[in-house]
Amino acid sequence: MQDNLTSQINIRRVEKSKIESLDFDNIQFGKIFTDHMLIMDYKDGEWGIPDIKPFEPLVMHPATSVLHYGQSIFEGLKAYKNDEGDVFVFRPEQNAKRLNVSAARMCMPSVPEDVFVDAIKQLVSIDSAWIPKKRGSSLYIRPLLFATDEYIGVKPSSTYRLMIFMAPVDKYYSGAVKVKIEEHFSRSVRGGTGFAKAAGNYAASLYPAKLAQEEGFDQLVWTDAIEHKYIEESGTMNIMFRSGNKIFSPKVSDSILSGITRDSILKLADKWGYEVEEKKIEVQEIVSHLENGTLDEVFGAGTAATIARIESIGYRGKIYKLQDVNDWEFSNRASDFLESLKRGEQEDSFGWVHKVL
Repeated sequence: MQDNLTSQINIRRVEKSKIESLDFDNIQFGKIFTDHMLIMDYKDGEWGIPDIKPFEPLVMHPATSVLHYGQSIFEGLKAYKNDEGDVFVFRPEQNAKRLNVSAARMCMPSVPEDVFVDAIKQLVSIDSAWIPKKRGSSLYIRPLLFATDEYIGVKPSSTYRLMIFMAPVDKYYSGAVKVKIEEHFSRSVRGGTGFAKAAGNYAASLYPAKLAQEEGFDQLVWTDAIEHKYIEESGTMNIMFRSGNKIFSPKVSDSILSGITRDSILKLADKWGYEVEEKKIEVQEIVSHLENGTLDEVFGAGTAATIARIESIGYRGKIYKLQDVNDWEFSNRASDFLESLKRGEQEDSFGWVHKVL
């Protein structure tokens, strides 16, 4: 059955769309969901036929494995619509690859990449009316894979469910963000699951992020769990720096998520003639740049925010402010370029954009 899944998606549409409840001029991130979702179940060593059905709550047994032992991974990607009504999805094949990297680490079955991409395209096509046209807005797509055994016992589940659902969204951050370099708590550890997009990684980050927000920061800059000496990520995003003509970012490892937006930005920087460097970055290197005024841009890179400009960095009780983010030559250019590219307005020399409609 596995080889024919892409041509066997069952589709059951809603009788009446709820799109009239959506105010396209006032969209809250992640709170309104489209009419349909996709479900595909794994049992007896193979995936069943995908079903696209009306969006509805789940019914779960109290002993469902994911609730107790945390076998849950997810992805995030977006669909876009231009003024002509064309619909595009950005790099879905990379999300498929990363989902399977996460699945291997969490002892879960891989999902055929062509099935994953085709399922997303069909679901986006069915709910394309939900995609906002306004620049900065998009349709957020959330694939989710989790364990479904009804069993109390510490072992990998033998059954799983892949779900894909979607939400129209506006910008994740309304402006530039303030961050604090974290030196006590850790997001992930060497040999752990930091490189996987596992639900537990985010659960572990909530408490230290809450403490930072109480101090007036928007996010944390995570450091390594052993010495707190090296920069790793910023909140739920990869972090990037510019000093002069050099763009540099922490090299991905088993404690750093390999971001698709990060990869896209580094490839753009290289194409535009910047010196690109991926390396271990010491906290003190960044502090020295800040004290000497040689750090021109700092920004987070991720699907939700695309590029989140960082206007100030807190470290050991001192706040370092960067120059006016409106003047940043690289991140502003990259943000505008990617927005246009994702809407089919730029030549796609990288082959990143998949046209759906």
